[in-house]
Amino acid sequence: MSAQLDQLCINTLRFLSVDMVQQADSGHPGLPLGAAPMAYVLWNRWLKANPRNPEWVDRDRFVLSAGHGSALLYSLLHLSGYELSLDDIRHFRQWGSKAPGHPERGHTPGVEVTTGPLGQGFGNAVGMAIAEAQLAARYNRPGHAIIDHHTWAIVSDGDLMEGVASEAASLAGHLQLGKLICLYDDNRVTLSAGTDIAFTEDRAARFDAYGWHTLSVADGNDVEAIDTALKAARAETRRPSLVLIRTHIGFGSPNKQDTFEAHGSPLGVDEVRLTKQRLGWPTEPAFLIPEDASAHMRQAIERGARDEAAWHRRMDAYALAFPDLAAELQGRLRAELPAGWDADIPSFPADAKGMATRAAGGKVMNAIAPKLPALTGGSADLDPSTKTALKGMGDFNPPVVPGEDVQGSDGGGWSHAGRNLHFGVREHAMGAIANGMAAHGGVIPYGATFLIFSDYMRPPIRLAALMGLHVIHVFTHDSILLGEDGPTHQPVEQLAGLRAIPGLSVIRPADANETAVAWQVALETRARPVLLVLSRQDVPTLDRRRFAPADGLRRGAYVLSDAADGKPALILIASGSEVALIVEAADRLRGQGIAVRCVSMPSWDLFEAQPRVYRESVLPPDVHARLAVEAGSPQGWCRYVGDGGDVLGVERFGASAPAKVIAEHYGFTVDNVCQRALALQR
Repeated sequence: MSAQLDQLCINTLRFLSVDMVQQADSGHPGLPLGAAPMAYVLWNRWLKANPRNPEWVDRDRFVLSAGHGSALLYSLLHLSGYELSLDDIRHFRQWGSKAPGHPERGHTPGVEVTTGPLGQGFGNAVGMAIAEAQLAARYNRPGHAIIDHHTWAIVSDGDLMEGVASEAASLAGHLQLGKLICLYDDNRVTLSAGTDIAFTEDRAARFDAYGWHTLSVADGNDVEAIDTALKAARAETRRPSLVLIRTHIGFGSPNKQDTFEAHGSPLGVDEVRLTKQRLGWPTEPAFLIPEDASAHMRQAIERGARDEAAWHRRMDAYALAFPDLAAELQGRLRAELPAGWDADIPSFPADAKGMATRAAGGKVMNAIAPKLPALTGGSADLDPSTKTALKGMGDFNPPVVPGEDVQGSDGGGWSHAGRNLHFGVREHAMGAIANGMAAHGGVIPYGATFLIFSDYMRPPIRLAALMGLHVIHVFTHDSILLGEDGPTHQPVEQLAGLRAIPGLSVIRPADANETAVAWQVALETRARPVLLVLSRQDVPTLDRRRFAPADGLRRGAYVLSDAADGKPALILIASGSEVALIVEAADRLRGQGIAVRCVSMPSWDLFEAQPRVYRESVLPPDVHARLAVEAGSPQGWCRYVGDGGDVLGVERFGASAPAKVIAEHYGFTVDNVCQRALALQR
């Protein structure tokens, strides 16, 4: 291929992007002008993908972590033959367009993850590389490399400034994710100024220290130098690679190149004309695609079809040689739950002392894990506290080099096939990595920490909901009743904030049996993240011969026990550990002749998804005396208690003391529940 044709394709990418931004009068032209050469080399020479089947399992994954440069991604997708028309990109950033302001998974064919919040895509790419490595380690056999692809990302100065990228990069280096390659658009300009005001560290030295393989390209317009660097990065198999490519934001713009003005605003009609003239591009028409550039870029269609066909032949041979493994893998890739996956979930006997729901959750996970190989995850250095280690399933860690004597936390050797991920104290990265694993497919990722530290994870939790990813979060130590660790570790407002996220399912089970059902729901759920909120302290295991079955959790809320005639005068509602409290209070109130209904409400979102007739059967509109009890912020409970009801919650920070003492001081006692309930009867 000629250098002239390369340059024609690069400028086509540049000016499709510039024209998109200019027509929309909104967007980011600077990155596409500077980064088009690296993107072209990657997509034209190295990226393994099939534009006509963007979901092909063994495709390379590409993440534009610098999501503000979305116009460049849409130009690549259109020119490469994905289902993104010229009319689509002409409507960049407009209502209903397939080319929204930042890339959105599920909205635009070929977009792997939703990016824009800087650093998140970097973490997603690490998660994708982890998923690829684990699947390859479990299923590949000599002569049968059926999982064999790379994860590529274009990252920016802003991405590398964000703490989540540092966390994820540190872990990726430790894990030796050799098939992860990040192209760093090193233009040294951010939204407000040059990086010299805030970001002057030696980025290569930093990543070297993380255990990465680093390479530098001095001229971001040197196609052959970029190609050579990417070839070297692919040849490195034991370290992830960072390719630092010195670029110029707004390249070619006579008045805005290398300035922050090129970052996030249209160049303007006059500057677009001058930039096209400077780079030898026709000033009219807009959205010009030369035939030679189109034909060359569209070779991706034939190349992708050929690569996928070869993979199917390999997969057919693999299925003949290893039918059981092939069937298991194919089920995982289709996101199916294998037959009998839930057969060994325990049923917990009634027990007044009971157990912490975190402990019950650990037992349930370990009953499921042997029959559900897709379940993979870990905690932010908290397995002993969150009870989320999968026993006997091995640690995901760098493969052992011959001659080394290394053992994992469960006594097994280190390997990328292990299912226990040790995220370290990196909650933010854990969330972003779990999202990348889910987006990759073939795994059901979970991450665990204390509920209070969900604050570190809110961005990836929100993005998981936005993308509709099947990620499971296990948050333990769920209220002020965790006790002596005090207010820094005692969540108050976290539940209310998490419940406010659209598309996130939040479940706070009352006892061990509700926890078992919650795990079933979490694993059966599709197209949304699920968050399990579990207690540190023991809670009674309810006697289900006396109370309604725990399977009622599936409907979000259910009548746990009722007035004798089924016509309550008072309704007590609670979630989690406070359900046992309202049950005890109800017994006392019934002894005083009050017709009480107890409602366990582990999940608002599951309840809201029920038909109105069911919701009103649980909370009859004509019963106005309602008391909700939850050891967290009362915000939001008004929708369930109404104007005639009350909420016993927590409206200040917690305190350091034993749980029983805290409960007394904050009013979570039978006496106080009864007193508050009786006040509603007057």
